[in-house]
Amino acid sequence: MPRRTNSGTAGTDDARKRPSVGSVRRAQQITTYGVGGLLAVADRSYIVSGLDTWDVTGEPDLRDQRLEPILQVSGFRRPPAARIPTGRGVRVRRFPATYSCPECKALKAFRHLSAGPDSNRCARCSTLLVPSRFMMACEDGHLDEFPYWAWVHADPERKSGAPTSCSRTTAELTLETNGRTASLRSIVIICSCGKKASMDGAFGEKALVRRGLRCHGTRPWLGRDAAERDCSRPPQTLQRGSSAAWFAELRSALSIPPWHTELMELVEADRKHLVGKSDERIAEFAEDEGWLRPDGYSLSQVLRTVRTLENANRPEPTPDGEDEIRFAAGELLRQEEYEQLCKVTEDTPENKHFVCEPPKNRNLSDIPGIDHVMQVKRLREVRALIGFTRIRPSQGSKADRARVGSLSKNPDLGWLPAIDVVGEGVFLTLDQTRLRQWESAAHPTESDRIRRMRAAHEAMLREQGWEKPHSPLTSRFVLLHTLAHVLINEWSLDCGYPAASLRERLYVNDEMCGVLLYTATSDSAGSLGGIVARGEIAQLSRSLLSALEHASWCSSDPLCMEADANGVNGLNLAACHACVLLPETSCEMNNTFLDRAHLVGAHEENFPGYFDPWSTLGG
Repeated sequence: MPRRTNSGTAGTDDARKRPSVGSVRRAQQITTYGVGGLLAVADRSYIVSGLDTWDVTGEPDLRDQRLEPILQVSGFRRPPAARIPTGRGVRVRRFPATYSCPECKALKAFRHLSAGPDSNRCARCSTLLVPSRFMMACEDGHLDEFPYWAWVHADPERKSGAPTSCSRTTAELTLETNGRTASLRSIVIICSCGKKASMDGAFGEKALVRRGLRCHGTRPWLGRDAAERDCSRPPQTLQRGSSAAWFAELRSALSIPPWHTELMELVEADRKHLVGKSDERIAEFAEDEGWLRPDGYSLSQVLRTVRTLENANRPEPTPDGEDEIRFAAGELLRQEEYEQLCKVTEDTPENKHFVCEPPKNRNLSDIPGIDHVMQVKRLREVRALIGFTRIRPSQGSKADRARVGSLSKNPDLGWLPAIDVVGEGVFLTLDQTRLRQWESAAHPTESDRIRRMRAAHEAMLREQGWEKPHSPLTSRFVLLHTLAHVLINEWSLDCGYPAASLRERLYVNDEMCGVLLYTATSDSAGSLGGIVARGEIAQLSRSLLSALEHASWCSSDPLCMEADANGVNGLNLAACHACVLLPETSCEMNNTFLDRAHLVGAHEENFPGYFDPWSTLGG
């Protein structure tokens, strides 16, 4: 049954009949409770409905000309943030629809169990109902109720269906827990026909398939009639609150020249009067709008801005016929930002969203290994939700892009939900000469470090069905990623920022090796100030020295440094919660591909760290 929540979830066509069930922040509508995600409100559970149900009108209220052609949309919309009395919001539907009563043990659909459509109490004993703990999902993003009746009656040995003596429509199910243990074995589903089965083994990768169950392509966030037929993916059991139930697929971009200027915003707002028009028509319009005043813009500036906007139609190139893993750190979008971050963009009234200047003291002799430092005094980032995945996050390949869940029934909706956040940061690059020397020195021992991480990555990909996976992981990627983590941890102590309000943005390929550490958060933690000051050479030198000192040891050593594998699927080496890991909102890679030894070395293995003072690299 649909409901409505303030600033992020809710309703039906008549707001008066479908009251608000709660509220979430705009940013959470992109990162945590987006379309297709599950939302727990008190003792109820909902799934966020598709974009088709959003109560939004008019033109898109957020634009980014670098993201729009790549994502093939005409603009973005911020999630509604109106107050409850307006009746506006993002809609939700009850999911799962199966509930149980802790008192009378009944297990059935909410509409058959509750005392009324708006009551969450059992019609028989007035006890508060509990939404089903379990549900069924597949890697193509489909989601369905857990098939309790089929689980009880299916034969796991012969994969046969239920006996004809028991009907799904007339059977009464109960859920019993003995409470003696927290294991799944203590949760038993009992049918009125006498059959019963515990939930033990339900989370096995092939547990549902072995009982003859398959995915029906159900997409409850888009409605009952939105199922995709002939899904061949094996279904898996998930817990309702599992993090694997919804992984946001996000794309983001910084507002950089020439897209960040006030003139570009003016042209963008009146694009229908300017784009594709003659120079004479553009001049006439600019004159009428008062843009060509003596203290305003010149005609050449206006024409150049209009033509730039017209030419902003180049989607991200993708290799045809090639299904390979790609990290976002090396994309064309990042290359453009990297080039701009290396340049000076002065603080002028026209530069509304991007100011990037070098520190006053440019002498980097006290920071060996760092080639370039820029203080980003003003930045704006647009983050768009393009879809989501279940079971496992996307790796960026063509096959993974095909399994991203749809946000709406209408494939030609023309817009996506997004937010824009402002902040500040510090951009730094590594010395390419020293980096190449270090990479050459580290190569003989790669089998002990980076090759081990790459092998773990490829093993994970093979488990996910890749025939010939090739990991793009490199030593410089691990080095830069780990450096970003130790600096964020250090700055969170120096500046008083919670680590979750700081973020990394990596720029890594054969030509790039830089990182932007910044605060761009929509809450008050993003306005404390002080991060830009970390870019002053003296302070950066002290921060880096302290960060490397902390990275040289861990309270879990020697186990941490000498571990053969750490983290999920063994994708880390010397990295744990006591030394390097960050809140996942701060990390682009979900806390994977980290290794302290790339910074400070692993002397027992004769592996040189990039910043190892005992290294023979010089500098």
